[in-house]
Amino acid sequence: MKTKSKKQLPLWLETIVLLVLALVLAIIIKTFFIQAFYIPSESMEPEFIVNDRILVQKTSYWFGEPQRGDIVVFQDPGGWLSGEDQVNPNPVIRLLEHIGLYPSGGHLVKRVIGVGGDRVVCCDAKGRISVNGKALDEPYLEKGSNNAATPFDIRVPDHHLWLMGDNRNNSWDSRGHMGEPGGGFVGEDKVVGKVFALIWPLGRATFIHRPDTFDSIPSAK
Repeated sequence: MKTKSKKQLPLWLETIVLLVLALVLAIIIKTFFIQAFYIPSESMEPEFIVNDRILVQKTSYWFGEPQRGDIVVFQDPGGWLSGEDQVNPNPVIRLLEHIGLYPSGGHLVKRVIGVGGDRVVCCDAKGRISVNGKALDEPYLEKGSNNAATPFDIRVPDHHLWLMGDNRNNSWDSRGHMGEPGGGFVGEDKVVGKVFALIWPLGRATFIHRPDTFDSIPSAK
């Protein structure tokens, strides 16, 4: 007795099915685990430069909170981005954003300097920022960065963050929004995740680690 051979899908249909499955898998991974982002500005130089591609780990804070020194991607808390950086209305572009193939609008990338309860002050006699009375030596800053251009003395509210770019002379971060609603603080609920890798260009690809600069910061009083 002859067994019936299983009918195969036409090549064109099989290709479409595989592409759809790959797209669905990419969206699931992006939604719950890892998302790719483009770097749109100079604010995080020299760590990241314009058009770098980074990977964000979305599970980082499922069971914890952002830590001082983490580089995070977060949603615009309101009015931080210029019009051209807002969410793109084109549905095709938005789909490409979702799977990391197009620059994602409506997001920013900065370094966590202070967490809930911290007192962050700028600056001491050497132009350094201090957190809870401990001055920060920040070797990751862009050469020539000037903290003292924008003095401040703030207390971070609970469940909020004080965020700054590493290129202090060219970063519109928490300092630039102190006089606005929210006071420059960003709610932890706005954080998409922690940057854990630079993946493009390949010549600079590397894993991103929290600097030990923040290891000796005392707890907030």
